[in-house]
Amino acid sequence: MLSLNITKRDPKQSPDKIRSTGQLPAVFYGPKEATTSIVVPMADFKKAWKEAGESSVIVLKDGAHEHETLIHDVDVHPLSGEPRHADFYVLEKGKKVTVDVSLTFAGVSPAVKDLGGILVKVMREITIEAAPKDLPREIVVDIAKLVQLNDAIHAKDLTLPSGVTLKVSPEEIVASVTEAKEEVEAPTTIDMSAIEVEAKGKEVKEGEEGAAPAPGAAAKSEAKPAAKK
Repeated sequence: MLSLNITKRDPKQSPDKIRSTGQLPAVFYGPKEATTSIVVPMADFKKAWKEAGESSVIVLKDGAHEHETLIHDVDVHPLSGEPRHADFYVLEKGKKVTVDVSLTFAGVSPAVKDLGGILVKVMREITIEAAPKDLPREIVVDIAKLVQLNDAIHAKDLTLPSGVTLKVSPEEIVASVTEAKEEVEAPTTIDMSAIEVEAKGKEVKEGEEGAAPAPGAAAKSEAKPAAKK
């Protein structure tokens, strides 16, 4: 198991000042452990975090005291990605734990390579249960099992390490291969009734020269008053 040497700290200490000395402010806690503020050497933590992730046990050593823990949460700088604070969850001795473990896809799928299918990774991690000593960092998914189009790998098909059990439905789909379909854009239907046709030439208004007389106007203009006797 990985281990880290820790030192208890005053919670009121400035986190920025702690980080300036090459240390990482952190806490550990658990069902039977009170929340305790600590500092961890930054370089050591980054190395352990890279190797263990959040599903492998890390032993915190404080002199004669040891705590089996999991990295529960890491606060990172939004720009640099450097760790700013870490939470460790203390495991109860003799009890199994339930964690989400990353899935790593390996191998070559004949359905993808030879038949032009598309690999769909439905799950990126899976929930398992195990004793702390049996927790794997990752579970490998062998996509070579995907031979034909529409083949799928279910949770029950995964090869689990000894002492590890699934905590999801065995029928959950982990990955599958679908047929690549060429998208054909349907022709756009033109609505002729929505097209406005602009009249050519200058619009001539009623009353202007060349304008057509209003209905009845011609009759009125041609009518002459009766001659007086």
